[in-house]
Amino acid sequence: MKAGTKLCIGLALLLVACNCQPTVNFTPAEQPQIGEGDIVVLDMNRWREVTSRDSIGVVRLWETMHLAATLQGIVNRDEPRLYIKYVVANGINVDDFWWDKCIGEGKWLDGRRVVTMYDPVKVLDAFKDKVEGLVVYDPAIASTSNVASTVAGADNLVAVRYDLRPGSIYTRLMEREYPVKVWLLNEDGTSKFHTKLEPYRWALDNYLKTGKCSGETAAYYIDQFWMTAPGNAGMNHHQLTNHDYFVSKKGFFFDLSPWDDEPASDAPTEGNGDRAMFQSIFSEIYKLNGGSRFCHVGGFAPWAHKYSNNSRVVHKSKHEAAQTEWETVKLLSAYNAYKDADAASLGAMANASFWQHYPLKAEYPQKWVTRDELKARGLLSSSGRVSTTKKYVLFYVGDYDAAAWIYQQMPMLWEDPNRGSVPMMWSINPSLDRRAPMVMDYLRSTATEADYFAAGDNGAGYLNPGMLEEPRPVSGLPSGVEAWAAHNRPFFQRWGLSVTGFVIDGNGPGMSVEGMKSYAGFSPNGIGPQKLPNGGNAMIVDGMPVLRCSGASVGEERIEDAGKKAVSMLSQHPEFPFYWIRTILKSPTWHKGVKEYIEAQSSNYIVLDGPSYFELLRCYLEQNQ
Repeated sequence: MKAGTKLCIGLALLLVACNCQPTVNFTPAEQPQIGEGDIVVLDMNRWREVTSRDSIGVVRLWETMHLAATLQGIVNRDEPRLYIKYVVANGINVDDFWWDKCIGEGKWLDGRRVVTMYDPVKVLDAFKDKVEGLVVYDPAIASTSNVASTVAGADNLVAVRYDLRPGSIYTRLMEREYPVKVWLLNEDGTSKFHTKLEPYRWALDNYLKTGKCSGETAAYYIDQFWMTAPGNAGMNHHQLTNHDYFVSKKGFFFDLSPWDDEPASDAPTEGNGDRAMFQSIFSEIYKLNGGSRFCHVGGFAPWAHKYSNNSRVVHKSKHEAAQTEWETVKLLSAYNAYKDADAASLGAMANASFWQHYPLKAEYPQKWVTRDELKARGLLSSSGRVSTTKKYVLFYVGDYDAAAWIYQQMPMLWEDPNRGSVPMMWSINPSLDRRAPMVMDYLRSTATEADYFAAGDNGAGYLNPGMLEEPRPVSGLPSGVEAWAAHNRPFFQRWGLSVTGFVIDGNGPGMSVEGMKSYAGFSPNGIGPQKLPNGGNAMIVDGMPVLRCSGASVGEERIEDAGKKAVSMLSQHPEFPFYWIRTILKSPTWHKGVKEYIEAQSSNYIVLDGPSYFELLRCYLEQNQ
């Protein structure tokens, strides 16, 4: 996904309001009656006022969000009933934005009564018939918070942090006599587990090996260790709002280091068993999926808090954040799992369990360019030859391999007034339609002729495809190549995709020609891997153009600086006239300025749309290989 650059981007916060008809608002003191089919909007906006210096407020924020998210996952499992307002990015309340775009009069859920509430405990009261009770976890053993989310989804329980202080969520629910069905500490408040890994071992034995958890999903989100340094990646980066979808899917939650050459940052005195536990978990998930299905893993290594040499990490790893990202993906790939990469610090997303029910069209077709059209535009000679005196440039517009990133960033980037005035190949993983289908539908419904869509890294999910080929490193499992192709085909068909704009190989091996042939079956118009078996810049495999893409990006804010860097890249391989430039979260206005700068330097520099670029590349390779 990010190959390093993406890992440093910051987050801004502010507020806005919502509308829907008919609407009923209740004060925090009131307890409304919720009718069958009513939608409850839980307004959590006030919790954004908590600062990292407010230690009590941080605890209350954590426990309140955890209750709300696990409740939401249960309530929304079969239908959309509970919506949360909380996440802000770029000064936009994105929960409001997507609600206003997709819900209301003449839109989805038109006519449903909407009830606004402010207290998640009272929302629990309103939906108590959906919940079997509580799972209570240990504030002294951080990993028990993730195990609590696992248990919550599997057993229809809400997750509650043990805290006897007045006003805590635990105290309030005990006063209401909610039953505790699972204790992750002793009932007297002493610890049942004594190391980080013991709770995971217990959950592995009791929830994965028994099949109570699904192999369809897993969730890689930071545990309550977040409270030790809540300001490291934005105050919403507890990412508890992300739990709801994976609770609804009965996914297994974890927060483990991928490294076996050092102790984990959050358990520096407990040895280096995290990686072995990681592998044990995904070995069981592989068995649940029978080797034929892939596990959708939400989240990302919490590099701002652990497992990296980031300056804010207390017990630093010897590994850089990008290397930790890549090692994590390597491990997941070894067991047929892929990442939906909610990375810091734009990784907060609410309401995926609600939006998972959003209706999509059967197909969203896209048009491919013909060679006659390329001739008419002067990009091919009358005999069909590609000019070698030109330099052809493509912007890979990313990084959109995380539902949280498109949820947060598209309200700003897509609404840019210059969208449509510059060709942009928006590279969005089609598997994001599982958590953000309304975003995907909105983009396609409002796209201009200049907006073309390709799959981001590495197709319908972020994994290392070379890790699927036998002999498979790490796991030694049978080939997953055909299973991966079968996973991708329906996503590419629905979204009209034929190009995979970037294939991150990371710490894994590159694909062989046979592996690339599997991509030719669902991505026939092009792929962009980091590693090529021939060591060159490009090749053609079963008619599919293959372009080596290093992952280097142009990200300078000033147009002139970005343009100069882009132009400097056009001298890297003068014998090969095709150039791929990766951009990350850049606006259409920015791309327009950089395109104009590049083309002003020489009439031989041409910035192309995705179909024209890859079809020209195919012609060139056919003529020169």
